[in-house]
Amino acid sequence: MAKMLIFGMGYAAGHLASRLGARGWEVTGTTQDGRGDSLSFADEAAVLGALRTATHVLSSVPPVDGVDPVLGRYGDAVALAPARWVGYLSSTGVYGDSGGAWVDESAPVKGRRPDRNAADAAWQALRGDVRVFRLPGIYGPGRSILDRIREGRAHRIDLPGQVFSRVHVDDIAGGVIASFRSPAGVYNLADDEPCHQNRLVEWGCSMLDLPLPPLQTLDEAGLSPAARAFYAENRRVVNGKAKRLLQWTPRYPTFREGLASL
Repeated sequence: MAKMLIFGMGYAAGHLASRLGARGWEVTGTTQDGRGDSLSFADEAAVLGALRTATHVLSSVPPVDGVDPVLGRYGDAVALAPARWVGYLSSTGVYGDSGGAWVDESAPVKGRRPDRNAADAAWQALRGDVRVFRLPGIYGPGRSILDRIREGRAHRIDLPGQVFSRVHVDDIAGGVIASFRSPAGVYNLADDEPCHQNRLVEWGCSMLDLPLPPLQTLDEAGLSPAARAFYAENRRVVNGKAKRLLQWTPRYPTFREGLASL
């Protein structure tokens, strides 16, 4: 039986776990507190036991306080584990600001977070069968611009020329699954149409028949530091490598199909 061990059962990893479970996989995940059927990340005996029997291992845990927790605590064990596939969910933030230009997997890693850049590189170097998936903004059920519009949390920001890429959570799962029989390496998983966030807000308001929020500057919007950081970078993410080598095709090639599904 195929057995997946997932470090960090968050939004994207949880969606993948559901897809694999429906295919008959045995999926074990870790969380900080061991809630539900998950293992506690701190339970070394249980985690190391799961590593010894897993055929596939995935980490979705980002760096914390400058350190990758999984590599820090279990890196040596993952490196020596008998699993035939290892994956890591990284971020297209490692590319930094490209001024709106397209970036592929060969682009320099110059993101604003050295810890994220270092973790991306460390997972690549851990062993020869690692797949690193660089992800842009993730959306899907319960986590989309439609939810923010309904809750009054959507903003239109007056930044002409600002462009972002995004990916539906189901297409992340599809890309990971497609990689099981494909070459190791780094892959961007993004949809086909980067665009300004305002386009999503406008499209979503039209779908919901709700008024547009006002056009504001960053200061007027009163965004959190994390949200402001989102607007500090401007890039378009190329997904051609994943399409060629993984034979991956996004189910939701643009935000229009993705939002319609929600």
